[in-house]
Amino acid sequence: MNYAKINEAAQNYLEDMTRFLRAIVKNPGESCDEKAHIETIAAEMKKLDFDEVVIDPQGNVIGYMGTGDKIIAYDAHIDTVGIGNIENWDFNPYEGYETDEEIGGRGVSDQCGGIVSAVYGARIMKDLDLIPEGCKIMVVGTVQEEDCDGLCWQYIINEDKVRPEFVVSTEPTDGGIYRGQRGRMEIRVDVKGVSCHGSAPERGDNAIYKMADILQDVRALNENDDADETEIKGLVKMLNPKYNPDWEEARFLGRGTITCSQIFYTSPSRCAVADSCAVSLDRRMTFGETWESCLDEIRNLPSVKKYGDDVVVSMYNYDRPSYTGCVYEIECYFPTWAIPKDHKVTKALEDAYKNLYGETRLGNAETEAMRKARPLTDKWTFSTNGVSIMGRNGIPCIGFGPGAEAQAHAPNEKTWKIDLVRCAAVYAALPASYCK
Repeated sequence: MNYAKINEAAQNYLEDMTRFLRAIVKNPGESCDEKAHIETIAAEMKKLDFDEVVIDPQGNVIGYMGTGDKIIAYDAHIDTVGIGNIENWDFNPYEGYETDEEIGGRGVSDQCGGIVSAVYGARIMKDLDLIPEGCKIMVVGTVQEEDCDGLCWQYIINEDKVRPEFVVSTEPTDGGIYRGQRGRMEIRVDVKGVSCHGSAPERGDNAIYKMADILQDVRALNENDDADETEIKGLVKMLNPKYNPDWEEARFLGRGTITCSQIFYTSPSRCAVADSCAVSLDRRMTFGETWESCLDEIRNLPSVKKYGDDVVVSMYNYDRPSYTGCVYEIECYFPTWAIPKDHKVTKALEDAYKNLYGETRLGNAETEAMRKARPLTDKWTFSTNGVSIMGRNGIPCIGFGPGAEAQAHAPNEKTWKIDLVRCAAVYAALPASYCK
């Protein structure tokens, strides 16, 4: 394989990749309003002579290069979060900006840059005859990830009936190769009380006070140690071989966390005792934790047991329609996953990268020192579609994508042109590296 030629081809496509990314950013694609993004991507795939381009009933755009039976897939979610307070932006987030090295705008790192590099990586494979015999390259622009990570891949696998050999997630990786992430789930705790006039609160049963007790125990889960004498052992216990046989991968991914993210209540008036209170808990899970263990952990808190049947602990469901109107209901559970460091896919991506760019992460003048200080192969701090691809369905998944995690959901989001080039080149080299 001529790696210098692959890199040169990626460099030659930079102007086209930049134009493509700017075109996507100019069309707001916030969750459940992704139609313009999808149509822009489908048009680019057709322009580049993909062998097949389809938009499935959920609204995911899927492009194929090659006609083999073995599918190697590249995933990029194309929806974005909102812009937040526009006063925090130094430029129009939907118009964006461009310099010799950067592109700014909502979604350029998280994560429309990924679809740009994947589309052009597939084109380079066709240009240089890099698609291995018997293989087909699949580039997917997926929807609703920001609302419900992995929902799109549940649909692709179960309804479109597509199951790749492996998937590359093009989420931003700061120039590194990422082989896993913590999982997450969305938990709801409901507490019942009895209302009465606020002038005599002793006549009622204040649900907010009960919830206050419960939240102190939830906080303890996040902050406590795991010493024998600690009643509510902290989530750090999952890094301890005493409590977790998967402690080694748990230490790689990092400990789980929990926090209260929302609170709700009902009360007859501001002059009454609250008769219900509910909270949402954001639970990040490491290796060895499951949705059952996380729910049981809350149910077994001393304060929850104290209030007995007045407390219900449950998991949220997601049932919001996509922009096509498709509703594909699923539990708000996003499993932890990690592909082994010696897996064939891990080694193939490392081989493709190292033959192109060497042993360390690369960046530009702004990012390179920070990137080189980090290991080449690492993990995400946030969640990705890998929760479905590998977490739920066991399909090997690996990450390599343009941009930076720290730019995700942040004002003044930007990405770097050199990342688009390097990712396109690595994507183009990977299938041959995997199949050799």
